[in-house]
Amino acid sequence: MKNLETDVLLVGGGIMSATLGVLLQQLDPTLHITMVEQLSDVALESSDALNNAGTGHAGYCELNYTPQAADGKLDINRALEINAAFETSLQFWSHLVETGALPAPTQFINQTPHLSIVWGEQNIAFLKQRYELLKPHHLFEDMQFSADFLQLTAWMPLMMANRTAGEQMAATYVAHGSDIDFGALTRHMVAHLQLHSNFTLLNNTRVKMLDKLKNRAKDNSWHVKLLNTQTKHAKTINAKFVFLGAGGGALPLLQLADIDESKGYGGFPVSGQWLICNNPEVIAQHQVKVYGKAAVGAPPMSVPHLDARTINGKAALLFGPFAGFTTKFLKQGSRFDLAKSIKKNNLKAMLGVGKHNLDLTKYLIKEARQTHEQRMTALREFLPQADSQDWQLEQAGQRVQIIKNCEENWGKLEFGTEIVASKDGTLAALLGASPGASVSVQAMITVLERCFNAKLNSADWQQKMKQLVPSYGESLIENIDLLKPIRQRTLSTLNLK
Repeated sequence: MKNLETDVLLVGGGIMSATLGVLLQQLDPTLHITMVEQLSDVALESSDALNNAGTGHAGYCELNYTPQAADGKLDINRALEINAAFETSLQFWSHLVETGALPAPTQFINQTPHLSIVWGEQNIAFLKQRYELLKPHHLFEDMQFSADFLQLTAWMPLMMANRTAGEQMAATYVAHGSDIDFGALTRHMVAHLQLHSNFTLLNNTRVKMLDKLKNRAKDNSWHVKLLNTQTKHAKTINAKFVFLGAGGGALPLLQLADIDESKGYGGFPVSGQWLICNNPEVIAQHQVKVYGKAAVGAPPMSVPHLDARTINGKAALLFGPFAGFTTKFLKQGSRFDLAKSIKKNNLKAMLGVGKHNLDLTKYLIKEARQTHEQRMTALREFLPQADSQDWQLEQAGQRVQIIKNCEENWGKLEFGTEIVASKDGTLAALLGASPGASVSVQAMITVLERCFNAKLNSADWQQKMKQLVPSYGESLIENIDLLKPIRQRTLSTLNLK
């Protein structure tokens, strides 16, 4: 049987693959694009609404994006970078809404103010210093700070209902924060791709082999063996370019591809859980996202937050996430995922991270063993009047943090995202987690820059990129005159004013 042919193979039906697929379709409608997803539908793993925070991560409320050094000084560079990257996402989504490629924005994004909250004199000093560093920058000029009881009550009435005016607490507030249903956004993007005859979606399909046959008959494509998990029918597809956007499943696939650039990478899996409110009266009283400070030793994905959410068009209220220990790389993965990922080229790094992160492992195991009342105690710091019967525990998503080689400690654990690409530009993979989906557009533009550089530098693609993302090629961090009209447009188009 003759192999199938495609220009682009997207492995994984999540927000990253969908974003890259739409970008490429917009830039070159003649490309043949194939997406494979091992589950029955797209956006059922990391992109599903309950499997991520649903926050439009822009550095407004996430205190871990402004780390504090031992001398007390704060570094705001990461917050600036993430804010600018999120603005890139807003520009792209705005273009898709304006051109009809995406539906009304309320079907995937909603204005939800972003707050940071802290308690105690030392933490208030930290938050004020953060505010005073961020506020003068044009990206954060709309941020407000207050320790006033009445102002805090106006910002988050449900959280302030049973408190006294003498309690030491402070918050920052940004009105144009957002809540995003990344599952809905992904499905809308894939639905748009399916309108084109040169796009193919293969659900219930797993990648079994990735083989680069570059020396056979001048064939420089990837030969990818696919298996239908229902029919057990196998077929092979030849792809000129392969993107591995399979969330926690990207690392094993990258190892399967066996490119030189994959050597030394490992993964540290972390699970999560939410407390979800089942009382409509309580849900209706909280319409903001409120982030606190992470506990000492906690991974960034465990920053506690009480979030108003819109999931499948319905209002929801979530608290968490509570971290847990797992050996799975995907929510619907195998408990042997971690063991299978250990190779000769990453064993040293894995051992180094294991040795130097024992406290983190103990923390995750302790979190996983908490009782319902212990989790309710954490919630009551945010919501003193919370009733245990109004909240139930639900499993959140899986994340696989990056492990890399490090001379000093053998290996290091990183809590970010990273793109690994082959030197010939025929394969790329996205590893890591937060800020993840929020900066998916910037991440996929980086894939284009590394793997489609010649085409991207053409006059045609440059012109189209400027239409898709008006700030492309320029710095929103440095250019205040560029930011103002762009932000005005995106906030208006996406109903975030």
